[in-house]
Amino acid sequence: MNQEQLESVMGLIIYSGNAKSDAMEAISAAKKGDFDEAATKIKTAENAIVEAHHAQTSMLTNEAKGNAAEITLLTIHSQDHLMTAIAFCDLAKEIIDLHRLITANAISA
Repeated sequence: MNQEQLESVMGLIIYSGNAKSDAMEAISAAKKGDFDEAATKIKTAENAIVEAHHAQTSMLTNEAKGNAAEITLLTIHSQDHLMTAIAFCDLAKEIIDLHRLITANAISA
């Protein structure tokens, strides 16, 4: 694996990990009733996913040009991180909505 490929793979792992962490912090904020902070953290998570996609796009572009990345455990791990982060962010949004609904119902009760 050359340096450019390694940087793309590490970018996927780092940005995806950041996205998942931010999504978890968003859930924690919503659980405390801080929905502004939850929205901020979800936005940060979504931005990290975009950066991860840029790294992935770089890998795909290189492959289309005939410079495919070596398929290693690290490469597979990076793709797994991205898929997990995307799913986690989607679920975090649903959990935040549930916390918002629970809070609104508790206030109106």
